[in-house]
Amino acid sequence: MSIKPNAAFSIALDCQLDNVPGTLGRLCTAIGEAGGNIGALDGFDVRGPVLRRSLVVLCRDEEHQVRIVEAVRKLSGVTLLDWWDRTFKMHEAGKIEVLSTVPVNDRDDLSMAYTPGVARICTAIEKDPGLSHDYTIRKNSVAIVSNGTAVLGLGDIGPEGAMPVMEGKALLFKEFGGIDGFPICINARTADEVVDFVQRIAPTFGGINLEDISAPRCFEIEARLRELLDIPVFHDDQHGTAIVVLAALTNALKIVKKNPADLKIVMSGAGAAGTAVAQLLYEAGMKNITAYDTEGAIYKDRPNSESTSAWMMANTNAAGVTGKLGEGLAGADVFIGVSAPNILTEADVASMAKDSIVFAMANPDPEIDPVLAAKHAKIVATGRSDYPNQINNVLAFPGIFRGLLDAASSKITTETLLAAAHAIAGCVSPEQLNASYIVPSVFDPKVAKSVAKAVEDVARKP
Repeated sequence: MSIKPNAAFSIALDCQLDNVPGTLGRLCTAIGEAGGNIGALDGFDVRGPVLRRSLVVLCRDEEHQVRIVEAVRKLSGVTLLDWWDRTFKMHEAGKIEVLSTVPVNDRDDLSMAYTPGVARICTAIEKDPGLSHDYTIRKNSVAIVSNGTAVLGLGDIGPEGAMPVMEGKALLFKEFGGIDGFPICINARTADEVVDFVQRIAPTFGGINLEDISAPRCFEIEARLRELLDIPVFHDDQHGTAIVVLAALTNALKIVKKNPADLKIVMSGAGAAGTAVAQLLYEAGMKNITAYDTEGAIYKDRPNSESTSAWMMANTNAAGVTGKLGEGLAGADVFIGVSAPNILTEADVASMAKDSIVFAMANPDPEIDPVLAAKHAKIVATGRSDYPNQINNVLAFPGIFRGLLDAASSKITTETLLAAAHAIAGCVSPEQLNASYIVPSVFDPKVAKSVAKAVEDVARKP
């Protein structure tokens, strides 16, 4: 696909220009001819015969950044004093910090916050451990745990490589849910190691958000921790994705006017996200699902499928379809991709049913160029922010944990997931709903609040 210049690869240019007419124009033209999109121009700093000017330029990738820089350097009358990658600049020294919530301005404050007053809180919690949820950070904290074995679309890049993602997750927890998220990346490969570690740190937190742990061990880890711990455990790659997909599909069906029970759904990807999506759609009444992985269609008793979800083999593809993805798309109402880039062709989408729905969510590059898909599909969604209908987990997890923490809940149920999905879908009003707007903006302040309220209501049910 042809990636548009975007903020993720934006650069800042600090330029000195000859103070004569036309110099700035030539600079802007050179950037445009090199394919850059100028996103911002700072004010002039005039210094006699020269002036300083800073520009923000959106680029497609790192190679494109270099081409832009070289184009600027070749210009007469323009000196490039410095340039930097804005994304790397943002991540310098990390994206989060710890702040105190109480003042320590005098001896009285100190004696209450620390010794001797803190001992009273310690002994109270010793007598009643449940008080730790009221008198420690547990009341508003979530551990974001990853072993770095399935990071974004990058794969197994290790715990150090995963850390920027977990920091970003903590940032989103705070910004959208008011929750203190702690990024914790661990050197642990096996399910036993991860479970043991999380079990040992659990007394510090009010919830556990598992992140970027590869299938199939992620299923076992989540299931075991839910049994062992008395705080909610949520694997966002599974259930966060599933919730937002269901929300988006709920609203998309209102536009195409199709019955959920009648849908023919084809999925690409049967890992953590794919399995969770299929399970939640199934619970929502959409049972005609056929999933594909790198070996082709998944069906009952398929040989050499040790790593394939047992649930997927038992509950999808009732017709026993075999073959490759492209063949299976013929006549399908919905395509859901949580797999790999550029695996669909325009002809594949054209073979789908009338008013088809395509959710191509492979990140950062989707299963098909959204522009090509939109030639034939009624509704197209991706995981990207530079196209309409971004299916983004941030619509779900801040509100989910906000509701669970507020309810002092110890578990997450299927009812919780369904309630969250319906709350997200409900944040798009009938007046707003159209083919390019089936999910609310991640910046819509009512989303997290609506999800939190729906989840809290479910969690408080006896």
